[in-house]
Amino acid sequence: MSSSPKEGVVLVGAKPPMNYVLATIIQFNQGCDRVIIKARGRAISKAVDTAEIVRLRWLPGQVEVKDVKIGTEKVGEPGKERNVSTIEIVLERVKK
Repeated sequence: MSSSPKEGVVLVGAKPPMNYVLATIIQFNQGCDRVIIKARGRAISKAVDTAEIVRLRWLPGQVEVKDVKIGTEKVGEPGKERNVSTIEIVLERVKK
């Protein structure tokens, strides 16, 4: 068994934020030490809401934001490409 921390990923899309909050909490309850919340475009604000709800309401003092990465991806077919913003929020269980 490897000693590296178990990692989960939640992809945020069009559903209500609570769906992603529950998905994140389930990942932590299944033994993940780190969960990455990923989103692009209009879903970015929902990803931030998800991270804050988990951190402040559901698992206060147990989870912290370790890293936030922002970037841009090109989407669409060649010639009609456009840039879409992306975000990755890394939540990590607090070591006691």
